[in-house]
Formats: sequence, C-alpha cells, structure tokens
Amino acid sequence: MERWAGRVAVVTGASGGIGACVAADLVKNGMKVAGLARRSEKVEELSKSLASAKGKLYAVKCDVTKESDVKEAFKWVKSNLGGVDILINNAGVFLGGNLNESSSDDWRKIFDLNVLGLSMCTKEALQLMKEKGVDDGHIVHINSICGHTPPAAGVGMYYASKHAVTALTEGLRRELVNQKSKIRVTSVSPGLVNTDMPPKQYLEMMSSLNPEDVSDSVLYALRVPPHVQIHELTILPVGSP
Repeated sequence: MERWAGRVAVVTGASGGIGACVAADLVKNGMKVAGLARRSEKVEELSKSLASAKGKLYAVKCDVTKESDVKEAFKWVKSNLGGVDILINNAGVFLGGNLNESSSDDWRKIFDLNVLGLSMCTKEALQLMKEKGVDDGHIVHINSICGHTPPAAGVGMYYASKHAVTALTEGLRRELVNQKSKIRVTSVSPGLVNTDMPPKQYLEMMSSLNPEDVSDSVLYALRVPPHVQIHELTILPVGSP
C-alpha cells in the first residue's frame, strides 16, 4: 500500500459497516479519504478516532442518490484534496418483498442507490482522474454474491441491482481497455456481512463475514502491482450454503 500513501480516496457510505471499515483502513495506510455519507456526523466521529493515523478522514455530507449532491461532493474533493485516485463505491441498500407485493418506491430506492448512485460516483471520479492525469487509479464496487447467483424468492429486485453492478464492472473494464487506460476496476462480492443492512433473522440463521473481512479484500485488490487487475473477488463465510 506504500504507493497509495498521500493520495486521495473517496468512500461512499462511510458512516458505518463496510464503508467505515474501509475508510479507516485507508487512512491508517496514509491516504487522504473523503468519506461520503448522509450521516456525515458519524464520519466526523470516526475521523476523530483516527487522529493519530498516518492519513486523514474528511466527512462529506452526500446523498449519492441525488446527482446534485454527488456533483457537489466531488467538487469539494477536487477543491480541497486535489482530485481522486481511488473510489470505493460502497453505499447500498437492501429491501425485500415479493414483486406483486412490494412498492415501486422501494424498487426505485434500490436502483437509485445500488445502481444509479454507484454510476454517478464512478462518472465523477473518472472525470477527476482524467483532469488530474491519473492513469493508475482504481475503482472498487462493493458488489454481492447476489450479483452472481440466481435470485432468491422475495428479494429479486435487490438481486437484479447487484447483477447490474456485475455488468457495469465488466462494461467499465472494457471501456477503459478501449481507451488504453491503466485505471483498474474491481468488483468485491461478499456473502452475508454482519452489518445493520441485512435483516436480523438472516444473521441469526446463517454464518456471516465481518466488515473487516471485506475491507481486507479491498486492500488486497489495491495493493497488487499496477499491471495486475483483480477483476472479481468473491468472499464467503465458511459454511455458507
């Protein structure tokens, strides 16, 4: 991780769970990290706990489902931190419900955050990388094992959003290849993770990962040599069905 020291990362959904863990680990490795979250006060609390770390965490209030918020957040990052070298698209939502019973409002919430929010942040990060002349940047999508498996009953829309992330990862990789860019894109797909996002009954019935396990995987993808691309990284808890 030495080559990333002093450089800039943006982490979405940095107020808790996987996002907070990744943001903290990047700061400990000497990076300047903009933690985007609606609950920016949570990011500020995390920043205070990292006061002695090599890097620094900055709290940026942002709802990544709102394009105006996303543009303002990346404008702040450009003005105050000079640009972006790494983007961790972590913000996401899990909502269940059978298709004939759930509401279109819930469908929009899922896709607005898991797909469109991810895409808007990716677009802004790529533009800043291009402006800064960053050709060794890295974009990481926190995907899910649900993005690679047949949908389960009652959560088909969530699975659909994660299958979209899988397709967007490969689509972006091909775009970057066509542009002869060395910017890398990685999909990290964990199984069930013990955060406040999955329903409690899932955590009680099934084995799960910790946020730290996912963060370790992100760091692994970032620390491999620049000529190596970890395109897809799947992480399952032992005993997962």
